[in-house]
Amino acid sequence: MKNKTDPPRSMLRRIVFVLLVLAALVSLIGAALIGMNLLGEDRIADDAPPAFVATAGQVERGRYLALAGNCAGCHTTRGGEAYAGGLAIDTPFGTIYSSNLTPDDAHGLGGWSAAHFWRAMHNGRSRDGRLLYPAFPYPNFTKVTREDSDAIYAYLRSVPAVSASNVPHALRFPYNTQAALAVWRALSFTPGTFVADAQQPAEWNRGAYLVDGLGHCIACHGTRNVLGATEEKRGLSGGLIPVENWYAPSLANPHEAGLADWPSADIVALLKNGTSPRGSVLGPMAEVVYQSTQHLSDADLTAMATYLKALPAVAASDDRKAGEGATSSAAKGRRDVGVMERGNKIFDQRCAYCHGDVGQGAQDAYPPLAGNRAVNMSSPMNLIQMVRHGGFLPATAGNPRPYGMPAFGHVLDDSDIAAVLTFVRGSWGNDAEPVSARDMMKR
Repeated sequence: MKNKTDPPRSMLRRIVFVLLVLAALVSLIGAALIGMNLLGEDRIADDAPPAFVATAGQVERGRYLALAGNCAGCHTTRGGEAYAGGLAIDTPFGTIYSSNLTPDDAHGLGGWSAAHFWRAMHNGRSRDGRLLYPAFPYPNFTKVTREDSDAIYAYLRSVPAVSASNVPHALRFPYNTQAALAVWRALSFTPGTFVADAQQPAEWNRGAYLVDGLGHCIACHGTRNVLGATEEKRGLSGGLIPVENWYAPSLANPHEAGLADWPSADIVALLKNGTSPRGSVLGPMAEVVYQSTQHLSDADLTAMATYLKALPAVAASDDRKAGEGATSSAAKGRRDVGVMERGNKIFDQRCAYCHGDVGQGAQDAYPPLAGNRAVNMSSPMNLIQMVRHGGFLPATAGNPRPYGMPAFGHVLDDSDIAAVLTFVRGSWGNDAEPVSARDMMKR
């Protein structure tokens, strides 16, 4: 006898149909993700021989290109063997550890062919087929030519092999899954090549190749979305470096780090020496100059300067609240008199000896604070980091014994730092927003 509680057959058919449709959709989405993640890839046989015969010139060119890409900066730990990996890279999703790039057979590139290396650079895929995390900046390296990729590979095959195991990443779920990474890539990455602009001179195109490709400048100087992907359309518009909380200023905004009105020679000096008549580098950029750009040829640095000077300027009306462009002219009226007095006292005690009583600085030693673009930027994060942790310019051939700033985080609390920076940002003609308690909470 039929049980009245049994569902009608028509309902069962509907349920089965819905399940089949869902299964088909899942299959289609999966196939689409696989297809999008294999876009532009040539299949590499599992037994592809790693043998690679390189000329001395190719190895030397690869050494130079590895410096231009600052490969050692991420793949070498402090005091560790060159290119042996293991450096922790903190991200909002967890910690990623750089891999061993030495020719070690067990842990490094010993079993990789030039084609495998090219696929990693161009497509972001490891030798065993795993998708790589974009902390390895393949979204930029995809523009590197096969010739340059082979040269870098040749150089890395020439460095001493180091038997150092790769450290497993420590990412939170679901970011630690290949499925999540496949979705990210489908939304955020398309393999590409560098295409020279026929309307621009060769020098400009060389600069574009270095800045946008091998130099991956947008990795710091670009805006990132909630998924951690750089917003390519916004270009070098500036952004807060995740976790480190240094603000990489816009290279197109004249109120931040725009270079349109700089002489090319000053830009070259900045990238080569870490200092120039128009400014100096500190923080993460000091590391870039020390490990990378100081080693580049004057021709390549001039090409980069040509490209950077030609970036379309970002108008003040396009600025983001996060920290681009000129500050409000009403900022002065919002400053607390008591905070300014407290900041003035701290400045006299801690800062005036080097930076001068009226923020004038000392030529070739201590930067002036009056009228300083870094002081007047909307984002005060770099100033906070400098007062807390101090910093030095990079030691370079052109500036071998740079002056530095000591850390004050051990003698000034957050309210002290906010007060002195509010004073500096509102004195001697400076007219930037006060530093708030909320600003100080970002570490």
